Amino acid sequence: MIAIIDYGAGNLRSVANAMARLGCQSKVTSDPDDVLGAAAVILPGVGAAADTMHSLAESGMSEVIRQAISEQRPLFAVCVGMQVLFSGSEEGGWQECLGMIPGAVRKLPLGLKIPHMGWNQVKQRVAHPIFDAIPDEANFYFVHSYYVDPDDKSVVAGTTDYGVSICSVLIRGSLVATQFHPEKSGDHGLRMYANFLKMAGQKAG
Repeated sequence: MIAIIDYGAGNLRSVANAMARLGCQSKVTSDPDDVLGAAAVILPGVGAAADTMHSLAESGMSEVIRQAISEQRPLFAVCVGMQVLFSGSEEGGWQECLGMIPGAVRKLPLGLKIPHMGWNQVKQRVAHPIFDAIPDEANFYFVHSYYVDPDDKSVVAGTTDYGVSICSVLIRGSLVATQFHPEKSGDHGLRMYANFLKMAGQKAG
């Protein structure tokens, strides 16, 4: 079973629909036992970092996510779900986040159309199973005003150009995170989820 973390926000329906299209059983849940007992975990995200962190704390999911990552459970974080894994975010001044990835979340440069919304290319920086059958520089769907800046650049697996070079795919062990929304990115996005499930020992239908 794939646990989709429900903290009162996030792109839950679209992610659940993507899992259903792949023929994979998933459960939208706020139960820590479901999350820690799942074969893999998805942390969706839509909205602001401060609201997301408040919701995660209120639902008790902050420590569950930290535990899942520390235990190297397969976890896929999306958009704001990716950003809150970092030390903190510049959004709203400064917002302390989960601190699982050293680094900061920064605002896109002035002069650009913000939010960065729509299709953009992802340049693959590493050879990794997450990219199986996905061509280099394939397009994925973005909606964001902030981007992650990890201290350790070795975790950057994919980049996207939008005024600056954005870390659009992050991989560290069994943790995968994307700035774009795979569930809104057509066949390539579904393929990325299928690749993640395969990495987690789950077979998509």
